[in-house]
Amino acid sequence: MTRDLQNHLLFEVATEVANRVGGIYSVLKSKAPITVRQYRDNYTLLGPLNHATYQTEVDPLDWNDPETFPGELNPIQQTLRSMSDRGVRFVYGRWLVEGSPRVLLFDLSSVSGYLNEWKTDLWSLVGIPSPENDTETNDAILLGYTVAWFLGELAHLDTQHAIIAHCHEWLAGVALPLCRKRRIDVVTIFTTHATLLGRYLCAAGNVDFYNTLESVDVDREAGKRGIYHRYCVERAAAHTADVFTTVSQITALEAEHLLKRKPDGILPNGLNVVKFQAVHEFQNLHAIKKEKINEFVRGHFHGAFDFDLDNTLYFFIAGRYEYKNKGADMFIEALARLNYRLKVAGSKMHVVAFIIMPAPTNSFTVEALRGQAVVSQLENTVKEVTDLIGKRIFDHAMKYPHMGVTTELPTDLDELLKQSDKVLLKKRTLALRRPQGELPPIVTHNMVNDSTDPILNQIRHVQLFNQPSDPVKIIFHPEFLNANNPILGLDYDEFVRGCHLGVFPSYYEPWGYTPAECTVMGVPSITTNLSGFGAYMEDLIETNQAKDYGIYIVDRRFKAPDESVEQLVDYMEEFVKKNRRQRINQRNRTERLSDLLDWKRMGLEYVKARQLALRRAYPDEFRELIGEELSDTNMDTLAGGKKLKIARPLSVPGSPRERANSISNSAVFMTPGDLGTIQDANNVDDYFHLSLNDDDQDADDE
Repeated sequence: MTRDLQNHLLFEVATEVANRVGGIYSVLKSKAPITVRQYRDNYTLLGPLNHATYQTEVDPLDWNDPETFPGELNPIQQTLRSMSDRGVRFVYGRWLVEGSPRVLLFDLSSVSGYLNEWKTDLWSLVGIPSPENDTETNDAILLGYTVAWFLGELAHLDTQHAIIAHCHEWLAGVALPLCRKRRIDVVTIFTTHATLLGRYLCAAGNVDFYNTLESVDVDREAGKRGIYHRYCVERAAAHTADVFTTVSQITALEAEHLLKRKPDGILPNGLNVVKFQAVHEFQNLHAIKKEKINEFVRGHFHGAFDFDLDNTLYFFIAGRYEYKNKGADMFIEALARLNYRLKVAGSKMHVVAFIIMPAPTNSFTVEALRGQAVVSQLENTVKEVTDLIGKRIFDHAMKYPHMGVTTELPTDLDELLKQSDKVLLKKRTLALRRPQGELPPIVTHNMVNDSTDPILNQIRHVQLFNQPSDPVKIIFHPEFLNANNPILGLDYDEFVRGCHLGVFPSYYEPWGYTPAECTVMGVPSITTNLSGFGAYMEDLIETNQAKDYGIYIVDRRFKAPDESVEQLVDYMEEFVKKNRRQRINQRNRTERLSDLLDWKRMGLEYVKARQLALRRAYPDEFRELIGEELSDTNMDTLAGGKKLKIARPLSVPGSPRERANSISNSAVFMTPGDLGTIQDANNVDDYFHLSLNDDDQDADDE
């Protein structure tokens, strides 16, 4: 049966479709515009229906209306009608995100009656066990069988289009072995964003994970942690998919040893990059947001405000509260050592380090609320008095030379600043004082587990108590940021723009959106060679040149822990020693890297994965379409091309966009492996000399 490979249908399957749970939601949401631009209505996302949230995420469509499925898409409508007739409930509509992709959300409760039958079938068909009371696994089985049901009926009814099913993570992976065993005529891709066993092993915090991967007894470790059945699903999905991918090189290494299949390629996570028309615009945003952070710092350190904000840098770490995996332990230890170095050097610089990780809390501390209140009162009083002084100067000038006024300007301070004003100002100033010996707090909330919290205990261990003599101050904010926060009223992206350096010394980080977000906003960051982002940047930028672009990469894989901490301290100290102009230049260079993280580039890796899957499933038709024989060993051999890296920047390097505009319109985008498209990436010899086609460029410049 000949299917249309060029005009194929694409279905992406994940549990986080229109259902915010974790990082995959962000990946699918941010990737939607570029995917819809390519596929239009041939693209649909499949997932489970979350009754609590779908009404704010999805704009329902009438799937019975013939206009909803025009022409060639009619088999989808027939499939939905057939499933509905057999009791399957679902919501079909458009996801309320940019791009408005079509979504099909299955109500798993409507098929729960099949659970035992499907669990028996899963065991007899592919040998995957499933315990009785594991709700997460039960839902994965229900979703997998329902998706396989949908794809099987659609493949039978639609004999025109090739059909690609791309499943994300083990929770959506049950459909893949079913499609293979049932010989459903669909092309399959499986992407693991982080392996199950990797998460569990690293969470233990007492193993040298990456250097002992080869010796891990996967069956024993999975069984010991009670996740053997889940591991079986993940491994079966990886082995039965036509194309197996991960999100980074470091996760590919992990998957190769734990899932026993070498990934065919890397699908890095991208962002939708909004470019400014002028460089100074994002620098101005930094200044504006930094002033908002300054306001918080003045309130937090009231009564002990003994440092100059013009000589103060803001560092931060943010993410899920995974104390060791996210590198919070290493960050705090490095801050203590940086504090010592700055003391010894007699540096005039100060560092305020923020830890933004959500943890169980009861409320804001009274001290945190009071600090912001007394500083706000002082600020308001100063403004009122200033307005009164201005009015008095104006009145004096208007009266001159009449009514006994003999001078153009007031010469008596008491005429401008009345006694009542002085009393009020003095009261506001005295309210800033702290009780004798009280220091600014290290945490902004009342913690539920104050005595056992790992971050607080580490801070106490290194004795970073915001002493007046300490050039490094620390603030633990155990809650995600938002503009309605009464003490630090900034959304996360605004907070990032106001900071000077993001520090993310993660031990286990399959990708790492936080340093990527910093890069897009022109904020330098520290990452590690164990994070997907760090490995990605190492792959793109010449050795030892990444920090010139504001990307500092700590070696946590081949160095001892203490050496890694020292390297982190070196990087932070090097950053502290930069003057303001050097920091501005570095931010400019960092922001120029944002094009490398845009979905317009990253999306090409997904294109290559789909092409490889089509090549493996339909080799003869693919050869006829392309016009030549291409290797299907992996994504890179399919595309050809050579690897190129970004060299050391000039003192004022041109941006990728500017340089791209000056070259031939026939150039193509390059991606992490420097592979633009299947046919024409071979003649490009500079990463930054790659652009969109004319239509794309014009659209961006409007």
